[in-house]
Amino acid sequence: MNVIYPLAVPKGRRLCCEVCEAPAQRVCAACTVTYYCVVHQRADWGSIHEKICQLLIPLRTSMPFYNSEEERQHGLQQLQQRQKHLIEFCYTVAQKYLFEGKYEDAVPAALHSLRFRKNVHGLSSVELVPAYLLLAEASLGLGRIVQAEEYLSQAQWTVLKSTECSYATHSLLHRNLGLLCMAKENSEEARYHLANDIYFSSCAFGTEDIRTSGGYFHLANIFYGLNKLDLADTLYTKVSEIWNKYLNNHYQVLSQARIQQIDLLGKQFETDTGLDEAQEAEAIRILTSILNIRESTSDNAPQKTVFILKTLVMLYHLMMNPSKAKEYAMKAFSLAQEQQLSVHEQSAIQELLSLISAEEARSLTQ
Repeated sequence: MNVIYPLAVPKGRRLCCEVCEAPAQRVCAACTVTYYCVVHQRADWGSIHEKICQLLIPLRTSMPFYNSEEERQHGLQQLQQRQKHLIEFCYTVAQKYLFEGKYEDAVPAALHSLRFRKNVHGLSSVELVPAYLLLAEASLGLGRIVQAEEYLSQAQWTVLKSTECSYATHSLLHRNLGLLCMAKENSEEARYHLANDIYFSSCAFGTEDIRTSGGYFHLANIFYGLNKLDLADTLYTKVSEIWNKYLNNHYQVLSQARIQQIDLLGKQFETDTGLDEAQEAEAIRILTSILNIRESTSDNAPQKTVFILKTLVMLYHLMMNPSKAKEYAMKAFSLAQEQQLSVHEQSAIQELLSLISAEEARSLTQ
């Protein structure tokens, strides 16, 4: 990290911190195009800058001289494609941090996504809304209610001005408004927004889609907090079934593909969840939260606890984390035996355990 000498800065040029926009006093020594105040370089590096440092150089330096208009247009298109790639990459990274509860780390990544969105789409585009919502959720996680309200107001105003706002964006907006109301302990208003979240998400993706499950999950949390346990249980079951169905379908497809690969090529087929990193983090957060609730009431409904444990087994198995998959499979098998669940249930868990152990042994021999 190099110190900026004021006399070396061209007259009339103002260098601002990448995170807080305060006057910059440092510059990244690796890319030399990113500036910071005295406190934010470490935070930005740990969050997102290390991942995109070299990608920023062509975006923040002067374009080369082109010999023709065709070359210039091609150069501009490449520049825009790089920015679009960084929009999605920074957004996914910020989402992952949010689902992992790393709210401080999410802020710089979300700010980068917002900045690139402004460069590509303009200052009033509805494409800015997802980044505003990430920043609002991070602010809520950090307990900065007023700041979260400011970001949500910007998002709401942008949506109101737009005539082309998608159902998915409306869904995200209402979900974050619901989370804000939950933080302010306004359960009635929170339920209103989360009901709208579920409606718009269902219009965009369907009622049984994993992207709709987040609305059901947050609504269940409200009912659980209000001690309306029957309603909460119904919604938690709905969320569990959505994720189980998705993961089981994906698991079956990959199982068939794995068999074909072994038959044809004599090697193991690589597992995959079909989810990006942020969605995997969301699945872990939602399913482990439901598991904690199920375990506190497992004496009343052990089969529901076993069901969520089996879902987590499939998730971690597809994520190629055999140790966690085995841990949850052992817990499911022990609970099934302890509660004397059906022989079919115990056999299904044993089959999962055998598969995990076999793949673990195969990976050690390769």
